[in-house]
Formats: sequence, structure tokens, C-alpha cells
Amino acid sequence: MASVRIGFIGAGNMAQALAKGMVSAGLTKPQHIIASSPKTDQHLLDQMAAIGCSTTHNNAEATAHSDVVVISVKPAVVPRVLHDIKPSVTSARPLVTSVALGVTLATMEGVLPTESRVIRVMPNTPALVQLGASVFTRGTHATDADATLTHRLLSAVGECDEVPETFLDAITGLSGAGPAYMYLVVEALADGGVKMGLPRPLAQKLAAQTMMGAAKMVIATGKHPGQLKDEVCSPGGCTIQGVHALEKGGIRAAFIDAVHAATTTSISTASGK
Repeated sequence: MASVRIGFIGAGNMAQALAKGMVSAGLTKPQHIIASSPKTDQHLLDQMAAIGCSTTHNNAEATAHSDVVVISVKPAVVPRVLHDIKPSVTSARPLVTSVALGVTLATMEGVLPTESRVIRVMPNTPALVQLGASVFTRGTHATDADATLTHRLLSAVGECDEVPETFLDAITGLSGAGPAYMYLVVEALADGGVKMGLPRPLAQKLAAQTMMGAAKMVIATGKHPGQLKDEVCSPGGCTIQGVHALEKGGIRAAFIDAVHAATTTSISTASGK
């Protein structure tokens, strides 16, 4: 796996998170990664170069010698990128993957050469610390070997599942946007600690560790989150009082609404609205 050559089209936050995570996990080497971006984004390429990756302003160059290409640009830019890399793509190589919001497999396959191997990916930024939540869906000509390779690459930076493409908008609203929701929770909990007299660094550390620990409990025990919540809430205790305050504030509805709003935006992006 360390010999896999990966080309990133786009060098923003997601590309950097995936590149750093894959290198940290030993799945590839920095010298086997090349990233391309416009001259206006030279600062992003400089950050990739700081990892030890090669850089270029030529998308075709980033594609020509790669085993896997990761398209990591804004959705509106994807059609131009696909045309840029088209001459360098065959049915044999590279495997073309995309993390672009709302860009469907049909869209990519419609531009690239016939029988191009395409996979659509939805990762999230905690891949940077190897705690990502990623999913992927394969195109018409992607093979079992392609799916296995994609799974191994994404599993190196967190959890990974293969899903139907119809799930991707909802997954975008849940785990794609989800880290931002969780950062708000950590910040709010820390603010609560500060309000009650704790130093901010300590309050923030406790809030973040508590969130990470609670998430680990859900995954490790396999218990329903409601059961775990009940196990913490002693009758008449302080925890149930805090839970009651959250329920009065509509916390469940707020998170459901957040996922709904983000999913709706993803659907609109895919439909061009």
C-alpha cells in the first residue's frame, strides 16, 4: 500500500486532512502524493509541500502518474477538472474518486472516457486525526478491487462504509457537516463551565474529552444512546436536571433540523438549484 500513488486535484482542508491521515497511517508516502491547484491557491500547495508532497498547477500532470485521483474542489469547478484530466484517464488507471458535494457518479462518468472507474466519497475532516467517518459508493465500472482499495485508504483515517449513492445527501447532512455541530457543542459546554467559574482551557479540555468518551461508549458498548443516558441519570440527581434543561431548549429538534437543512442543501447542490 505504501507504493500507491495518489493525486489530489485541489489542496484545501479536505485534501490536506486525507493526505496527512494516509501518510500518518503508513498507507502511502509523501513523495507518492502530488497535489494540483490554481496559482491563486499557491498557499494551499505550500501546505501540501510542507508534508513532503509534490505540487503542480496542472491537473493532468497530477493525474497522469497516479493510481488514485481524489477530486477535492468546489462542485462548480468539477466539470472543468473532469475535462482537464480526461486525456489522462483510461479504463486501466487511475481510479477516479471525488469528494465534491453533490457531484453524482453519472455526472463524472458522463464526462470521463467510457469504462472509467469512478467512486464517489463522502469523508469528514476528523480524518486529519484518523477519526474520520467516511462512506463511498462505486460507479458502473469500479471493481471489487477498487472498492477494497478505497475502503483501505479511508479506513486508515477512521471508519468507512460502502453505501448506495441515494444515501449520500443525508450522510452529507449528518457526518459530513456533523463536526461543525459537535464543535458548537464543545464550545457551548466550555462556556457553561466558564460561567460556573472554571478556567477556559480546563473547561474546553473537559468538554472535548467528555464528547470523545461518550462517543466511544456508544461505539464500544453497542448500547442505544438513550440507555447510556439513562444509566448516567440518577433519580433526582444533577444530570437529569441538566438533561431537562436541554430538553426545554429543544436540543433534539435543533439537531434534527440541522441535519435536515444540510441534507436539503446537498440535494439542491446536486440538482443545480
